[in-house]
Amino acid sequence: MTINDQHYINLIIEGDTNAFSVLVDRYKDLVYTLTLRMLKNREEAEEVSQDTFIKVYKSLNKFKGDSKFSTWIYKIAYNTSLDRLKKNKKFINNVAINEFTEHQVKTIDNALNKLEKKEREHTIQECLNLLPSENSFLLTLYYYEELSLEEISKIIGITPNNVKVKLFRSRKKLATILKDKLEPELIEYYERERQ
Repeated sequence: MTINDQHYINLIIEGDTNAFSVLVDRYKDLVYTLTLRMLKNREEAEEVSQDTFIKVYKSLNKFKGDSKFSTWIYKIAYNTSLDRLKKNKKFINNVAINEFTEHQVKTIDNALNKLEKKEREHTIQECLNLLPSENSFLLTLYYYEELSLEEISKIIGITPNNVKVKLFRSRKKLATILKDKLEPELIEYYERERQ
């Protein structure tokens, strides 16, 4: 049974600085993954991950518990990454987008679901790296963390409905990239299956 985050937050606020290492260990991998998605550069992502945990530590007493602690950390990681991007625009990466219908996006999602889990994850990881920062960040929360629209909306500070729109656009961009990666016969096969 894992001791919940609030236990460690209370210890840290009471002066037990060692308890913070438990929270860092718990969230460092995902914070790094999310910052890497945004910044597209390992060194920058490492720096921003460290900055994120410094900010988390300094503002722990501001955490009210009205959302999950993980949601709060991801929001700080997101905002810290945005600040870095504003300072250093050379890491912004754009992708040409072909218009995709919702049906085609679903078809590609279905095709992906049929791939071996490892192969699918590898393919998605590769393609996520080619996406613009915010799209990559959103899809990481969506595919890997399986966060709800409400949780994602708290992290990036927009309404759940806007998250839905952004997710749809991000998935369309991902579909454009995946289309080149997946065998065309595979996609055609699933399109035939749906008719």
